[in-house]
Amino acid sequence: MFGLDFGLSVLLLICIAFVCVFEFINGFHDTANAVATVIYTNTLKPQIAVVYSAILNAIGVFLGGIAVAVGIINMLPVETLISQNTLQSLGMVGAILLTAIFWNFGTWYLGIPASSTHTLVGSILGCGIAYSLLPGTGETAVNWKKASEVGLSLLISPLIGFLLAVMVMGVLRWTVSNRRAIFQAPKKDATPPFWIRAMLIATCGLVSYSHGSNDGQKGIGLMMLVLIGIIPAQFALSDRFTDGEIQQRIEGAVGVYEKLATSDAATDSPAVAIVLQKLKPEFEQLKGFADSRTQNGGRFDRFAVRRQMLLLNREIGHWMPKNGDSVPELQPLQKAVASFRETTDYAPNWVIVLVALSIGLGTMIGWKRIVVTVGEKIGKTHLTYAQGASAELVAASTIGLSTFFGLPVSTTQVLSSGIAGSMFASGGFANLQKSTITKIALAWVLTFPVCLTMSGTLYLLIRAMVG
Repeated sequence: MFGLDFGLSVLLLICIAFVCVFEFINGFHDTANAVATVIYTNTLKPQIAVVYSAILNAIGVFLGGIAVAVGIINMLPVETLISQNTLQSLGMVGAILLTAIFWNFGTWYLGIPASSTHTLVGSILGCGIAYSLLPGTGETAVNWKKASEVGLSLLISPLIGFLLAVMVMGVLRWTVSNRRAIFQAPKKDATPPFWIRAMLIATCGLVSYSHGSNDGQKGIGLMMLVLIGIIPAQFALSDRFTDGEIQQRIEGAVGVYEKLATSDAATDSPAVAIVLQKLKPEFEQLKGFADSRTQNGGRFDRFAVRRQMLLLNREIGHWMPKNGDSVPELQPLQKAVASFRETTDYAPNWVIVLVALSIGLGTMIGWKRIVVTVGEKIGKTHLTYAQGASAELVAASTIGLSTFFGLPVSTTQVLSSGIAGSMFASGGFANLQKSTITKIALAWVLTFPVCLTMSGTLYLLIRAMVG
């Protein structure tokens, strides 16, 4: 399989299966948040709600792009995997996946809404830090800039969810004429008014779609970490581009650089001169790959090319003037380097299909534990139509914006905090069940350090065993 021997092929298949298991658990762990509101407001029957949510989750994975997946990949540079032997690389990926699966399944079993994103980020950083501490590595195996962006997103998203839900509840109180109908607990088996039911179904669908487009991409990112790290020759660059087409892109970018280097701007503009000087070694290295391709049977080391392309993207972003528009001469060069992203930032269709099926099937199984917590145990009163719609609307918009900006965000945290905010808006802190809020907050605080420690320790143990 992929040119690997039988033993490594089996281990690779196990890692791919673990990614599918992670997304399967993610489906019933996180998506339960999306269906809780429509179930507890009698908007949809549970069986219909979970199938509806599963379908939209899968669609979200297909249509959500890969910006979040790339963010996950870039948190742990795949160069860290390549610098090890294959068994050690599989050990690092295995430690990440086993930790994430263990924590997700454990919190689901206890009925505690916990963040799959927190779990995954902590697991990745734990392995990266553990690798950095090994003697002789001499490198930082964590992209701290990307990790800090993700951490900030995870930190502020629950606060945003809580505050926005309070605001939406306030808007509904001031603008809806039949307030009594939507601010009271639903009567047993009574369906909501048509317009609020339509809103609840729509927002449930939006949360499910947003969850698929954001959390589904995390599974895609994990799968690509496995494939690029273990089989770089096949998956380092998109298979939509042949080596010849990639060489043309390289030569095009090098041509833009050389033309700029011989122009008047190279001597007249200090800003241009600095960028050209700093990027010269990187372009020479990239040009060398293209020039040597004919000497290697028309092929080159696709992973080495990928690494150089990513390095150029990072370096040009670092050395470009803060106001890049003020130096128009550099914009063609920036555009040429940015075009490399089409070859490095990708996922094969079969990966997307596999993740979509895993998260969709997971949504339809095991959802009840978290639904009960979200629907009954966050607030002291039964979930009203207004509270359900407010929480769903806030969650869908927050997750959608995070996906647009390529940032992983926790569906669980956003929607749970949205429901807490809607309960707070209806009765203050006295309307919240302190025991449940404490459990959710404790899981939020503990998930990151526990997963970081567990994955790092597990990786070091596996590494010691495989030598």
